[in-house]
Amino acid sequence: MEGSKKVVIDTNLLVRYLVNDDQKKAEAVDNLLDQAIKGVVRIVVPSVVIAELVWVLESFYQIKADVILELVEAIVTTQGLDVTDKSTVISALRLYKNRKIDFIDAWIIEFAKERGIGAIYTFDKKHFRDIEGIDVIYL
Repeated sequence: MEGSKKVVIDTNLLVRYLVNDDQKKAEAVDNLLDQAIKGVVRIVVPSVVIAELVWVLESFYQIKADVILELVEAIVTTQGLDVTDKSTVISALRLYKNRKIDFIDAWIIEFAKERGIGAIYTFDKKHFRDIEGIDVIYL
C-alpha cells in the first residue's frame, strides 16, 4: 500500500455515498472505496472535509447527531482512508453528540486539548462553557 496513488476527495463524494440520493454517484464512490480497500489508491480525507460533511448532513439532510456520529465514525475507520487529525475528529464527534454543540466548536476544543493548549478565546458563551481542562476566555 506504500506505493498506492494518494488522492484527496471532496465532501460531496461522501455525501452522495452516505445519503445515496444519486445511485450512480454513490456506486462510483463505492467503487473508489473498494479500490482504497484493495490498496490501489490511498484516499486522504482532510479533517475539514469531515467538518463540512457533518454540517451538510445536519443542516441540509436534518440527520440527528447520533446517526451522524455512526456514519462519520464508519468513514473515519474505513480501511484505505487516511483522515487527517483522526484522533481530534473522533473525540470531537463524541463531544458534538454528548454536549449537543456544533461540531466545529467541538473540533476546536479537542484540537486545543490534544495539543496541550489550555485556553480558548471566544465570543461564544453557549458552546464553550464548562469545558473540562480548558480555560475559556470571553472577549
